[in-house]
Amino acid sequence: MTAVFGDDGRRRCPWGAAPADYREYHDAEWGRPVHGQHALFERLSLEGFQSGLSWLTILRKRADFRRAFEGFDPHRVARFGERERESLLADRTIVRNRAKVDATIANARAVLELDTPLDELLWSFAPEREPHARPATMEEVPATTPESRAMAGALRGRGFRFVGPTTCYALMQATGMVDDHLGGCWLAR
Repeated sequence: MTAVFGDDGRRRCPWGAAPADYREYHDAEWGRPVHGQHALFERLSLEGFQSGLSWLTILRKRADFRRAFEGFDPHRVARFGERERESLLADRTIVRNRAKVDATIANARAVLELDTPLDELLWSFAPEREPHARPATMEEVPATTPESRAMAGALRGRGFRFVGPTTCYALMQATGMVDDHLGGCWLAR
């Protein structure tokens, strides 16, 4: 599928044309560089929660996730114990998946144990920004790349969970490490 026209007359990647939540996320956030420990920990966590679900589900619950996980401050989340864990699993405003909740808490602890800042680690897997052939269709956008497989392996080797190559590639797209806006999209650079 190629870029499509939205109701405002702008061409977008098909997934970002509608509904309004997707359009706003596509236009204002997706593919733009994200830096900083809190911001990247949030994106990594949300991509993990998205695994097997619609991104729209996660996007619409993002404010609740931020509240529940104390702004995705890894220092705070790393201190979560059984009481906080049970509270999260009872919170109907977020995705109440035990494995994903446990992974987020474990990942916060892993962030604090890194020997290099999370920002530096994650961005070290961004491919060189060389001129490349922009994908013309969604079918041309990969689900994984050698870089996302390497990132997943490095994160798992450091104790992170729910960080497979597909999740890592989605993170790379969302945080601007790669630019997969389709050729006809108004945001294609």
